[in-house]
Amino acid sequence: MNNEKIKEMGLKYIMNTYGRHEFALVRGEGSWVWDADGKKYLDMVAGIAVNNVGHCHPRVVAAIREQAGTLLHCSNLYWIEPQVKLGKLLTDNSFAENVFFCNSGAEANEAAIKLARKWSSNKYGSGRYEIITADNSFHGRTLTTVTATGQPKYHQGFEPLTPGFVHVPYNDLAALTEAVGEKTCAVLLEPMQGEGGVYAGASEYIKGVKKLCQEKDLLLIFDEVQTGLGRTGKLFAYQHYGIEPDVMTLAKGLGGGVPIGAMLAKGEAAVTFQPGEHASTFGGNPLATTAALAALGVIIDEKLFCQAEEKGAYIKKKVNAMKADNPLIAEIRGMGLLVGIEITIAGKPVQEYCQKKGLIINCVQEKVLRLVPPLNITYDEIDEALAIIEEALQHFLT
Repeated sequence: MNNEKIKEMGLKYIMNTYGRHEFALVRGEGSWVWDADGKKYLDMVAGIAVNNVGHCHPRVVAAIREQAGTLLHCSNLYWIEPQVKLGKLLTDNSFAENVFFCNSGAEANEAAIKLARKWSSNKYGSGRYEIITADNSFHGRTLTTVTATGQPKYHQGFEPLTPGFVHVPYNDLAALTEAVGEKTCAVLLEPMQGEGGVYAGASEYIKGVKKLCQEKDLLLIFDEVQTGLGRTGKLFAYQHYGIEPDVMTLAKGLGGGVPIGAMLAKGEAAVTFQPGEHASTFGGNPLATTAALAALGVIIDEKLFCQAEEKGAYIKKKVNAMKADNPLIAEIRGMGLLVGIEITIAGKPVQEYCQKKGLIINCVQEKVLRLVPPLNITYDEIDEALAIIEEALQHFLT
């Protein structure tokens, strides 16, 4: 089918939950994708920070093919070899002691929220259940994770929301400290807000939050669904700050494109859940964990987090050079290959111009062009992408 036919069927049979573009992507390789009409695009979105090792990485594809012919799924009532191997690989390379597997970032955050409440209930009783999150955060689309999300536009029409969440300004330690009360059990933060406009947590802020949590005996939960797996220039974003959370959530880049989520924990939090208190039918199944073993193996073996740091710095340098000649560029920020270019005009027309030129980018918070390409994107591909962005901005400047 071509783009038009796929769109026609989609409008008829698929619920209207996305503002979709006019084309359908049908193939991918490395940093490139093709639509159903055969047009080729350089992909600087990568499934929104999912395809960290690129599209259809040979190592991931080979692992999936072999596992698909061996065992696709079995219940978590039995031990699953690739699942336990992935758990070991994650804990060997992080602060954590053990892992719970699920299917998405929202599910990982749901698990972390339940874990925090259960941990606090076990220790302090049922009245200590509130979780502090940040304004402009994004933690998922389930009823509870959308409540945790500090963006009112996502709450409208879904009331009554899950009780027990308090939102405070990001990077404001005083506001967070003031919000802690007798009912507080945890703090849930993104080390860098992606959907919120690509804002990194200041070092003194993140370290201050950690100290506060230790003093008040609160769990510190880091949502690394978007920042984890090499995206920011470290394997995990918390490693930039010299501190460790108690709980961390992952998804997106973990499976190389296959749906998988994970919640990692240490200390008391790691031994909180007991059989029957939380579960996921498909979580950590043989196919998903095999894909994740391959994808994470590529990230670690090829040190793609180091590449992300170097390539992110390269993008910032080139965009700052553009900024000197184009007043539409207000600021460039981010860490590694999670980059935000804030502009002074609406971002959607710029995004659409780039698409017509064969470049896929993303726009968040109306005026921030977000770049989250595969970590193994080449410098030539980066140059090609930035040339199109520069052309687009010059077009709207004139």
